[in-house]
Amino acid sequence: MKILVVIDMQNDFIDGELGTKEAQAIVPKVAEKIKNFDGKVFYTRDTHDEKYLETQEGKSLPVKHCIRGTDGWKLTPEIDVLCEGDILNKSSFGSIELGFKLNDYRSNLRVIKNERVESITLIGVCTDICVISNAMILKAFFPDKPIIVDAACCAGSTPEGHKNALAVMKTCQIQIENEE
Repeated sequence: MKILVVIDMQNDFIDGELGTKEAQAIVPKVAEKIKNFDGKVFYTRDTHDEKYLETQEGKSLPVKHCIRGTDGWKLTPEIDVLCEGDILNKSSFGSIELGFKLNDYRSNLRVIKNERVESITLIGVCTDICVISNAMILKAFFPDKPIIVDAACCAGSTPEGHKNALAVMKTCQIQIENEE
């Protein structure tokens, strides 16, 4: 069984408070990847409350974004229509819960269906913040499984940040596909 993790494809990261033209450009590719993926798909959603600016992250990045219940918090429409559940709300860059959930899913596959997790692929935004954080968490949870990042379906906070994050992930034995 292959797993796809779609990271933070939310309005605020696409065309909202922290949106970029690079993030907008990957939306069709991400939608296509989800549609054609032969395996289980999980989604993460960056989730903050009204007190975001008082948090450690908010002090370093003083831009209110992904406030629970707002339009900016929602998955972008092209991705939302494809989502069939399994959304993990996270209040920080990486999601330890994602690691535990996929570990439980792996155990259930083994026990119930006698299947194994073959690989975990990550796509989404931002390559240099949340994608890299979750890739590293999953590499720690699954050190002997291929952790893959599809670079063509990711966008960083800047193009340079995207490239740097891909280089760091390669160093940590995370496979990078479709890198230009």
